[in-house]
Amino acid sequence: MAAPPLQASAPNPLRRPIVRMFLVAVLCTLSYFLGSYSTHRGTYSGASSSSSSSSSSLLQDHPPNCFQPNFTTHNRFSPPLHFEPHHTLTLPREPQQNLQLFSFCAKKFTDYCPCQDPLRERQFSGERRLRKERHCPGSSERLRCLVPRPAGYRRPFPWPKSRDYAWFKNVPFPRLTESKKSQNWIRLQGDQFVFPGGGTSFPKGVKGYVDEIKQIVPLKFGNIRTVLDTGCGVASFGASLMDYNILTMSIAPRDSHEAQVQFALERGLPAMLGVLSNYRLPFPSRAFDMAHCSRCLVPWTGDDGLYLMEIDRILRPGGYWVLSGPPINWRVNYKGWERPGKDLENEQTSLEDLARRLCWKKIAERRSIAVWRKPTNHVHCIQKLKAWKSPQFCSTLDSDAGWYTKMDPCISPLPQVKDVHDISGGALEKWPKRLNAAPPRISSQTMDGITVRTFNEDNQLWRRRISYYGIILKSLTNGKYRNVMDMNAGFGGFAAALAKYPVWVINVIPFDAKNNTLGIVYERGLIGTYMNWCDIVDILLEMYRILRPDGAVIIRDHVDILVKVKGITDRMRWNAKILHSEKGPFHSEKVLLVDNSE
Repeated sequence: MAAPPLQASAPNPLRRPIVRMFLVAVLCTLSYFLGSYSTHRGTYSGASSSSSSSSSSLLQDHPPNCFQPNFTTHNRFSPPLHFEPHHTLTLPREPQQNLQLFSFCAKKFTDYCPCQDPLRERQFSGERRLRKERHCPGSSERLRCLVPRPAGYRRPFPWPKSRDYAWFKNVPFPRLTESKKSQNWIRLQGDQFVFPGGGTSFPKGVKGYVDEIKQIVPLKFGNIRTVLDTGCGVASFGASLMDYNILTMSIAPRDSHEAQVQFALERGLPAMLGVLSNYRLPFPSRAFDMAHCSRCLVPWTGDDGLYLMEIDRILRPGGYWVLSGPPINWRVNYKGWERPGKDLENEQTSLEDLARRLCWKKIAERRSIAVWRKPTNHVHCIQKLKAWKSPQFCSTLDSDAGWYTKMDPCISPLPQVKDVHDISGGALEKWPKRLNAAPPRISSQTMDGITVRTFNEDNQLWRRRISYYGIILKSLTNGKYRNVMDMNAGFGGFAAALAKYPVWVINVIPFDAKNNTLGIVYERGLIGTYMNWCDIVDILLEMYRILRPDGAVIIRDHVDILVKVKGITDRMRWNAKILHSEKGPFHSEKVLLVDNSE
């Protein structure tokens, strides 16, 4: 018997398109009216109770006079929407009266430099200029106060005008205008200093002097990028080399040439206090393309040639050493130098012999300038040292060690090569290509955990960060800043990303960093130094000391760390803000920004 046919089920009305559309329209209309009703109630309840959590939070982000609705004329509308980016984190603030503010130091500390204190240096011997070395105070001796700005301080001239002008009130030291008046280092005109480009060995001005060097050394073609100028004066030599995209680290001791490094920094030129004395210079080996001395008063042939061996250490293979002043061209100049001709002749003979024993080649001597070149490797040098009475190669010291490492009378060995024509340590690209090319110290895979890939990723990371910094700190990209310090520079990615702006960056590597990357920084055509950072409070107070009054600070770290740092900066009277990083609000890494130009 056949089964009875199945009856068709009744159709579901919700499956019909027209019914679904009708229901959606009803729900939307209902939602609109409910929303309008709630908004009305929310507006009036906000007016009667300003202590509600939503209103309180809102008014912390927006000043009352900018946001509170006018209930008389706008009570039918919801509050306006704000589409500006909200980078700042809202954090609980400690009442100002409860803060233990740091006091200001006495006015006499305006130009205080803790590691170069004239009173402290008297405790040390003057032998081999030890007194002029860096002598930092111990933890119990450090100032815990805010160094005041100079009276009458004015914002420095913008670059490139600052290269030639500075306000007298910013560096109120007139002695150089008298002691170096005949040499035209610096002039005081009204309330301004003028830097005309003169120098002890620049009778035709620094431009004419550089033109003479240019006939011997290839300054124009990107081969020379980093230069060390010892005994720099007010750094006019480094200023002139900037016309060739050459970055010069100018060093000089704090001595009778009052505030010469301070003048250089005020001009917007790289400079730091430094002296060839007992310890190595705070730079890695093979750092500079050229080293320069213009009557810098360094006894090059004394102490078994120790100081010239230090220049050899920091010169890259194939690098140049330029010397002008005594004893070069002594036959013409000995009367003006007020020294016996025979003494100068013996001094030049000793200098030539020392350079030969370092395996340097003298490539020219023209008028008052002589130029030597360091070999590109030590293959031939090793053979010559067996026959000559020469310094031995250093056997135990790390060639890159430059923080309180005593100089020894030995030659820092260059990395070994396979062929006599190879360049020890690897060839460098010409500038500007070398800025972003993988440095030889990385491409040779001699540093643990550092590869070309990590280097390229670091470059990309810093490009993104600098792009974001330009949003939160608009002064960064408009030419307001000139002197910049990266206090933990890594590969120098921060400085490389800033290369398109008119700034120079000193890249600082902590001397005890797990990886000593300062050599990488120099191979990129950037400059930097080693440093020993200490307690966080002392670091921030030191930042306050060296920062120009209208300068800025950017610190990035985990939000918990930055909250603690902000507690200190509040005590320093800095207007600091903690912002989201470019990674967004849900990432724990944040940015603390101090912008004193606001």
